[in-house]
Amino acid sequence: MSDAGGDWEETSPERLYVITGGRSGSSAPTALDLVTLIVARSGPKPGMQPEHAAIIRLCHAPLSVAEISAYLGLPVSVVTVLLSDLLAEDKVLARAPVRAARLPDRALIEAVIDGLQKL
Repeated sequence: MSDAGGDWEETSPERLYVITGGRSGSSAPTALDLVTLIVARSGPKPGMQPEHAAIIRLCHAPLSVAEISAYLGLPVSVVTVLLSDLLAEDKVLARAPVRAARLPDRALIEAVIDGLQKL
């Protein structure tokens, strides 16, 4: 018999369907985008879906949704469904990324540069 299931582990759409339970989105609205940071609240529990456990192990330190997707080798859409499950179960915390600091006024920067040049 040929290896008909050889692609199952890596690239099969059936695998992704099974991982998400056939869902393409979460049951509760969540605001997850590529740069949303995810942090695990605790370690993985016995009996968890392997992909859920892998996300929790990865997220002991904050990781973005895009990083989780890359590390797991799963599409972002699948990772978003999995993260929605974990958020609903309160297993992970999602938070917006740190905003970039506002730069000071250009006049202030020029005044500092002028002052430094006069030293």
